[in-house]
Amino acid sequence: MIMQTEILIIGRNEEILQTVVRLVNNNPEWIGTGAATDEEAIEKFHHHHFDVVLLTNGISGEEEKKLRKIFTHQDADIIIIQHYGGGSGLLQSEIREALDKRKAANKPTVSFTDDALKNAGPNINK
Repeated sequence: MIMQTEILIIGRNEEILQTVVRLVNNNPEWIGTGAATDEEAIEKFHHHHFDVVLLTNGISGEEEKKLRKIFTHQDADIIIIQHYGGGSGLLQSEIREALDKRKAANKPTVSFTDDALKNAGPNINK
């Protein structure tokens, strides 16, 4: 079973928002949910786990700042991406790049020292 990435998409233009949701949902690894207002986005974020928040058209700098603060307060590891157009290829690339960065940052590292022979000396008998 494929683990799907949940993406909350926030945008002011309903037509563009629905297009972005459709583009996200075209990828079988992703599930996109749209929100047209800050209140709707905050409510959905509080009631459902999202891996990524995608900010699209029409969100002011102040609104973005407020949303980032609220979302990162609730989930410090949330990925927040700005996407203001450029086609489905760019959109998919931006999402994949952000997911890959988080995956690399969370990748466990293993380090060990092989000291099995540290006290070994020559075994010479006369």
